[in-house]
Amino acid sequence: MNRRSLYFTAGGVVEVREEALGEPGPGEVLVQSEVSAISPGTENLIYRGEAPQGMALDGTLSALQGSFAYPFKYGYACAGKVLEAPDDLRHWKGLAVVGMNPHESHFYARPEELVTIPRGIPLEKACLLPLMETAVNLALDGGPLIGEEVVIFGQGVLGLLLTAVLSRFPLSRLVTIEPSPRRRAESLRMGAHLSSHPAEYVRNGADLVYELSGRPETLKQAVSICGFGARVVIGSWYGTRGGDPGLGGDFHRKRINLISSQVSTIAPALTGRWSKQRRIKEAWKMLKITNTDKLITHRVPFSMAAAAYEDLDKTESTIGVILTYNN
Repeated sequence: MNRRSLYFTAGGVVEVREEALGEPGPGEVLVQSEVSAISPGTENLIYRGEAPQGMALDGTLSALQGSFAYPFKYGYACAGKVLEAPDDLRHWKGLAVVGMNPHESHFYARPEELVTIPRGIPLEKACLLPLMETAVNLALDGGPLIGEEVVIFGQGVLGLLLTAVLSRFPLSRLVTIEPSPRRRAESLRMGAHLSSHPAEYVRNGADLVYELSGRPETLKQAVSICGFGARVVIGSWYGTRGGDPGLGGDFHRKRINLISSQVSTIAPALTGRWSKQRRIKEAWKMLKITNTDKLITHRVPFSMAAAAYEDLDKTESTIGVILTYNN
């Protein structure tokens, strides 16, 4: 049996290749993908050739072993159904699942590497689970408090999901900063009190700031609007571009705290009470009550994946892109 897999082969180049599926390993089931979500931040970085060559893809996921060295597979948001399972796992056959697996039409996985999809959640929505889990992780890392003013830079899919999560906190004000008018409009629908263009936002004194724009130059602006003792959660990954947080200004006098956030792990201060399972449970809750219909602006057949990445890289009005496999 063959499968179709997406490979990043060079900066600005992706290919869908047909390859042999092989045989399952011990205790593995076969999943047939129906949709997979592109993670715009990381995958755009990879597409542009700005990921550090030789760095590990993700040591916490068995499906993402290896390094950022072309050609390689990437992705972590496949939703589909279990097509085949060994006799001792036959109860898995037919289940709808999410797999943190690269973009592929079929893949093998152990049950503990899959997340079963609750009834009533369509696959298109379910494939956003990894991004919603990231949004929950960002909220945990920032620790918003009652009455705080929170600012989010960047309203891509992740930024919008975080806006939806934080809109349920008793904040004094939730502000989002985004250049795209379409994304700003969606941000307000997700619960932001104000959504502004970066060039028009001059207020300072924020208690908590999230930098999710993916642009290194934005980090300095994020720091500049902080109040005394504020926190800046950096959810963007800048790859080889680095970032200048503007430490030469009043960063020290304001005692600003820079916090690195990454969904592969849980903040050390929380690991005594929080696990990945608990975080996923909360992500499902938030996904169920969040209207994500307008977050997916493009549905692209898997065979046309190259066009999807090109569009995502060049068009700011694009929000979420999913690849579809049944065509």
